[in-house]
Amino acid sequence: MKCLILAAGYATRLYPLTENFPKPLLEIKGKSIIDWLVDDISESNTINEFIIVSNHRFINFFENWKNNKKFNTKITIIDDGTTNNENRLGAVVDIELAISKLNIAEDLMVIAGDNVLDFSLCKFIEYFKTKKATCVMRYYEEDLNKVKKSASLVVDKNDKVLEMLEKPENPTSHYCCPPFYIYEKNDVKMVNKALASGSKKDAPGSFINWLYDKSDVYAFFMPGNRYDIGDLKSYENAQVNYEGVKKWK
Repeated sequence: MKCLILAAGYATRLYPLTENFPKPLLEIKGKSIIDWLVDDISESNTINEFIIVSNHRFINFFENWKNNKKFNTKITIIDDGTTNNENRLGAVVDIELAISKLNIAEDLMVIAGDNVLDFSLCKFIEYFKTKKATCVMRYYEEDLNKVKKSASLVVDKNDKVLEMLEKPENPTSHYCCPPFYIYEKNDVKMVNKALASGSKKDAPGSFINWLYDKSDVYAFFMPGNRYDIGDLKSYENAQVNYEGVKKWK
C-alpha cells in the first residue's frame, strides 16, 4: 500500500503563517503536522511509499523536509505546477496526477496533510484489511449546520456507505466524512474515469461521492478526535489541546 498526502493547498485562512510556508509543515507540540501523520502510519508496517503532492511555490520546503527525514520508507515529492490559490488544480486532480505519474496500481491511502488525530490511523488500515474494499472514516456530528459544511454519510448496519453528499443543504445523517480514505486497488484506476465523467475536482471526498454507488465503500467509525487546522483559531486550539497519538497496539 502507498500513502498519498495532499499538501498542495495555499491555506489562505491561516495567513500570515502560511503566506510563504506550507500548512502541513506547521508545528504542533514541537512536531510538524505531516510528521505526526507519517510517523503514526509507518507503525502499521504496511506502507511502502509516502507520496506528497505539493504546489510549485512550496515544493522546496517539502524537498528539504524529505532530505532531513530520518526514515526507512521511500518518500516521493510531486510538484503539481500551481503557484497560487486561483490556479490550483483541486484535490481530486492532484490525486489523479500522482496515480498517473507513478503508475499506481495497488491499494492507496489518501489523506489531507492538515489534520492531526489523537488515535492511530493504523486502526483504519486494519479495518480496511478486514473489509477488503475502499474505506472512508466517519464521526458523529450533533450540529447539522456543521454537517452542511462537510461531507455527510448514510451507512447500513455493516458500515457500508449508502449515500454520501458533499456539503448537503439538507443533511439526512449526522455522520460526517473527514478527508481520510483508502482506495482498494481496483478503485484506484477509477479516479480518472470519475474526472472524465464530471466528478467535482476540489473536495477530496468528491471521488467517493462518485464511487459509492458503483463500488462497495465502507465507513470506519473514528475511535477518537481530529484537529482540522483550517484557520488561526483552530491552529491555536490544537497547540493547546492536542496531546499526540495514542498507540494503536
